[in-house]
Amino acid sequence: MTIRYLHTMVRVADLDKTIAFFELLGLTETRRYDNEAGRFTLVFMAPPGQEDCPVELTYNWDGDEGLPSDSRHFGHLAYRVDNIYDMCQHLMDNGVTINRPPRDGYMAFVRSPDNISVELLQAGDRLEPQEPWASMENTGHW
Repeated sequence: MTIRYLHTMVRVADLDKTIAFFELLGLTETRRYDNEAGRFTLVFMAPPGQEDCPVELTYNWDGDEGLPSDSRHFGHLAYRVDNIYDMCQHLMDNGVTINRPPRDGYMAFVRSPDNISVELLQAGDRLEPQEPWASMENTGHW
């Protein structure tokens, strides 16, 4: 018996803000499905060249009373990045809070506008600790 990964689905309250957040991470929209009868939109986003590993953003047109919530029951999405410091700076420059800074040169956590926890991991070896990251405290929870 074989199994194949298809996607991870997360519910979102503001589709445009969430798409913009994932675009900051470098993901692009690979496909979209609007369902008039069900009153929802599905947007699939993936890193370039990895279209077979998308995150599915599910937006209910009439709102979703459960969002935003803590979302800790979901866990997190994880992405490998070429330079964790550059990515965190890019996100900060665009108004994203770094909840768990990459003090160790390897791992950071941020949250999407819908409170989805996103883990960022340095590709290859850890980078040497550097400021401002090395002394930056956690913000909120991740």
